[in-house]
Amino acid sequence: PNCITHHILIPLFGTDSVKKQSPNFFLLWIAKMKLSIALSAAASLLTLSAVPATAFTFTNTITSHAKTTSTVLKSSYLDSLSVGSSDAAVPIATQTDNFKSSQRWRKKTKQLATLGPASSSFEMIEKLFLAGADVFRLNFSHGEHAQKKELLDIIRQVEHKYDHPIAILGDLQGPKLRVGTFANPDGEKLQEGQIFRFDLDQSPGTNQRVMLPHPEIIEASEVGHVLLIDDGKVKVEVVGTGPGYLDCEVKVPGMIKDKKGVNTPDSILQISCLTPKDREDLTYMLDIGVDWVALSFVQRPEDIVEIKRLIMEHNPQNAFPPHVMAKIEKPSCFEGDSLKHIVDLCEGIMVARGDLGVECAPEDVPILQKIIVDECRAQGKPVVVATQMLESMIDSPTPTRAEASDAATAIYDGADAIMLSAESAAGQFPEESVFMQQRIINRVEGDPHYSTYLQSTRPKITDGSSASAIILAARQIARNVNAKTIVSFTVSGDTARKASKKRPEQPILAISPLKPTCRKLAMSWGVYPEYCPEEELDTDNFRDMLRVACAIGLRKGLVSDDKDLLVVTAGFPFGTPGAANIIRVIPAAGPSYWDATL
Repeated sequence: PNCITHHILIPLFGTDSVKKQSPNFFLLWIAKMKLSIALSAAASLLTLSAVPATAFTFTNTITSHAKTTSTVLKSSYLDSLSVGSSDAAVPIATQTDNFKSSQRWRKKTKQLATLGPASSSFEMIEKLFLAGADVFRLNFSHGEHAQKKELLDIIRQVEHKYDHPIAILGDLQGPKLRVGTFANPDGEKLQEGQIFRFDLDQSPGTNQRVMLPHPEIIEASEVGHVLLIDDGKVKVEVVGTGPGYLDCEVKVPGMIKDKKGVNTPDSILQISCLTPKDREDLTYMLDIGVDWVALSFVQRPEDIVEIKRLIMEHNPQNAFPPHVMAKIEKPSCFEGDSLKHIVDLCEGIMVARGDLGVECAPEDVPILQKIIVDECRAQGKPVVVATQMLESMIDSPTPTRAEASDAATAIYDGADAIMLSAESAAGQFPEESVFMQQRIINRVEGDPHYSTYLQSTRPKITDGSSASAIILAARQIARNVNAKTIVSFTVSGDTARKASKKRPEQPILAISPLKPTCRKLAMSWGVYPEYCPEEELDTDNFRDMLRVACAIGLRKGLVSDDKDLLVVTAGFPFGTPGAANIIRVIPAAGPSYWDATL
């Protein structure tokens, strides 16, 4: 009974309220919250007169106290504080709530892990989640649709088990530009300085020519333009053009074989970034319910407009369409204001350093990475740095020092997330790869230089809206009063993303009654999304919302003492876009408690 009083009633209602209210008030509240331990709670109310006049300090001892009952608490924001009977092999709190005990829940930079043959079971996906993965990537370049649905279902099972939102990113393949076939099955060796022709003739290729079944490349190429074959292993320069052909001089010699890829760094091709396969894959993604869609082969802002139109046409009534993430991998994205407009049109950006590194000089890629990250931070859009992050861990349990430094650099730059590809999808050490990323993140975020750099490069919010003013004030107040967390009640997630844009020192607890919003926020730096169903959140009673914020903050380990402060923001009428207009500072003991020393 004392456990119920000390750890549930007082933290939620405050000592004074508990002592003043009648037992019937709390019995009704318990019934409303569907707590199955009503009899024990009622017994505790009989001893209220013995409760000390000061609020109790929050502790983790509720696990040991709760072993006296075989009933599990069912309150949405107190689930993980309860355990099963003493016969249970592992307490539920241990199974589903690692916020207080693991560094996995202390990082602000998010992690994406690609799933594949090495990570397709429930057990492995669960391990990757516990090792640090916040978002799982489904690569539609490989595998069948049924396999992707199976992976999505497993992710949702892990999400349910740990009561923590997980985002799912569906990655479209995009156009694959390739040469034709050769008469020699081993291909042909091209010599430096020789002239080699690409044409539309379907006959097998020779040492002098080969079919290029993409007339748009021939039409867009001009004298002086470069073509890269097989990821740049062979480089040719256009020296002549004509109807249906290109004559090129070999600049970097090498073998050219059947169906090898072609990159066109100097040309903007008049083709859609969505192939027929991509359109089928997109429809399937929308049907199964991914949270993010990554678009490959983005050349210009119009590509973002095209995929958003297709998404809306698929289900015009869908109030929660997936967010679109543009993969920046073409030099054309940096022409004029293209990058700025692309970032503005989509909800997130991926720095796809693989193809970007083929079409751009290697020494340019680190600079372009910083340009992309800076633009995304300026606009408050999540940005992911991807490709070859810990490449050697495909076959090795540890990364090279250069790879660790590369991952750290992306974090220092201010990226929202870093991603693993083959390391987690097909490597021998998927769990170790994800955990190594987490270790690097925690180490960098613990470095004083990291905080100093983020503060010096913090973008300004200049839209003049009340929501922006509230966010700026919340960050400043949280810093001045040394608050433990900033709490944002949000429906669309916009308020939480604006808070993330300012990179506050405190974690951002985003509470939403919508699961799609919580899942999308899993991509944003420093945001701890929490789903709270509408029926358990009285949005007409701000005091009740404050109590919920305190309870969730306690469960997540974001606050641990009754005097820990939370800076809470919300908007009324609740659910109105852009209506953030309230800010409140409260102690973790609840809105009814205040100490003169605070």
